[in-house]
Amino acid sequence: MKHEFSLKTDFIKLTQLLKAAGIADSGAAAKEWIRQGRVIVGAEVEVRPGRKIYPGDTVFIRLQEMEEIYVFKGTETEIFSEL
Repeated sequence: MKHEFSLKTDFIKLTQLLKAAGIADSGAAAKEWIRQGRVIVGAEVEVRPGRKIYPGDTVFIRLQEMEEIYVFKGTETEIFSEL
C-alpha cells in the first residue's frame, strides 16, 4: 500500500514517522521492525531507529503487505494520506 506523508519540518526520525503515519502502534513496535530488518529507506535496509528521514525519502516496511511511505515537504505537519 502506498502512502504520502507531508512534513513541515526539515526531517523526522524513522520511528516517529512510522508512528505518525499510523503504521506502527508504538515506538517499541517500530524499533522491533527496524531491528528485524523489515524497514528499507531508499534502497537499503535501515537498522537505526533514529535515522533522519527527509522530504524526498521513500520508506518501505515489509509486513504482511508491503507498506510504502513517500515523504514530501508540505505546509502541514504530519498529514498522512493513503494514495
